[in-house]
Amino acid sequence: MAESSFDIVVIGTGPGGYVAAIRAAQLGMKTAVVEEKHLGGICLNWGCIPTKALLRTAEIYENIKHAEDFGIAVKDVSFDIEKVIARSRGVAGQLNRGVGHLLKKNKVTVVNGRGSLAGSGKVRVEADRKATDLTAKHIILATGARARSLPGLEPDGDRIWTYMEAMVPKAMPSSLLVVGSGAIGIEFASFYRSLGAEVTVVEILDRILPVEDAEISAFARKAFEKRGIKIRTSTQVTKLDKTGKGVTATLETGGKSETVSVDRVILAVGIVGNVENLGLEGTKVKVEKTHIVIDEWCRTGEPGVYAIGDVVGPPWLAHKASHEGVSCVEKIAGLPHVHPLVASAVPGCTYSHPQVASVGLTEAQAKEKGLDVRVGRFPFIGNGKAIALGEPDGMVKTVFDAKTGELLGAHMIGAEVTELIQGYAVARTLESTEAELMHTVFPHPTLSEMMHESVLDAYGRAVHF
Repeated sequence: MAESSFDIVVIGTGPGGYVAAIRAAQLGMKTAVVEEKHLGGICLNWGCIPTKALLRTAEIYENIKHAEDFGIAVKDVSFDIEKVIARSRGVAGQLNRGVGHLLKKNKVTVVNGRGSLAGSGKVRVEADRKATDLTAKHIILATGARARSLPGLEPDGDRIWTYMEAMVPKAMPSSLLVVGSGAIGIEFASFYRSLGAEVTVVEILDRILPVEDAEISAFARKAFEKRGIKIRTSTQVTKLDKTGKGVTATLETGGKSETVSVDRVILAVGIVGNVENLGLEGTKVKVEKTHIVIDEWCRTGEPGVYAIGDVVGPPWLAHKASHEGVSCVEKIAGLPHVHPLVASAVPGCTYSHPQVASVGLTEAQAKEKGLDVRVGRFPFIGNGKAIALGEPDGMVKTVFDAKTGELLGAHMIGAEVTELIQGYAVARTLESTEAELMHTVFPHPTLSEMMHESVLDAYGRAVHF
């Protein structure tokens, strides 16, 4: 590497890091990224993208199993788990190469190795027992996070898995225990259930998908149980014992204990920020609960040092990291009219069957803020496109401020809602009220018509239900 002095150095090339680097380069700043393992980070290589490839396989498999409902005869349906995994890894590899192309195209210098702070305006990169120092006016930490483990529930990579092992099983397990019912846990539960495994989900809280609206969580539970997924809420896994071929888990519910034996266990109990060995000692960078503390512009307490993505606060989502990266760099560049990230404007998606998506406040959160609300709902069974698709199970829920008409939140469950939710996300960014949404023309026949009907329902004007 000929050049070692830069305007910006980004440590980490996940969806926050590489996007921040590209935007910085577009703004004329000399930029470098430091990556220890894979371009694209966890999301692209071991998270968002490969899991969606797996879930697409599960979706196709589910559809084939119900082909007779559509007048199609299919016999002897089966799958090859090795080929399923190979496709997923191929998709990740293709996008990994794509990130490399984008960085090269935008003239971003890529430095391979482990990066850490090494004094004011300096990053030390260690690779192959050699160290290289880079200097920069601005340093962005985008080191991401990893799966959390709990005492007594440590993963072993063989029978007790994190999401990484769950994506590349050596063989298809016949039974699974999924610990945690957030998006990651539910997605893996959905995938393995579609392929025939007996799946039990354990959640310590009183409902699954606890960050979602309570009504959506309840709907999701019924839908998953209808598919044969066993769900245990208000339950804690206190112990995991490896047996001859599998694992015996001790579950505790209301003071009563019982054991469940399964082939494999997937731990999905949250994440831990990658803050170790970053050279934070002796700096003013503050870490709380394994995550770096930042202000609205992603600045840490150390001058010239910023942090974005999963290494900072929630929501821990790829698109949030990318948005943070762009706003952070644009603020550094001094662009006018830059807006800080608003967490409530970040949509969340769970790519299970059925899908779940949301943006903004839940009904309970809005009421906790003392707001008077109007709530609209519309079921998939009332939508012609949903019925034609053979996907009549689901609902759309909207929450409005009764005084101002502001769209406070939207919550959806059913086919393709992870695509539909962006309509409400745009509406919130534009500060739309019920009036603009009611006057918007939605095409027919589409699933999006339910979004319109849910708004109408909040004001007693729903037509089709």
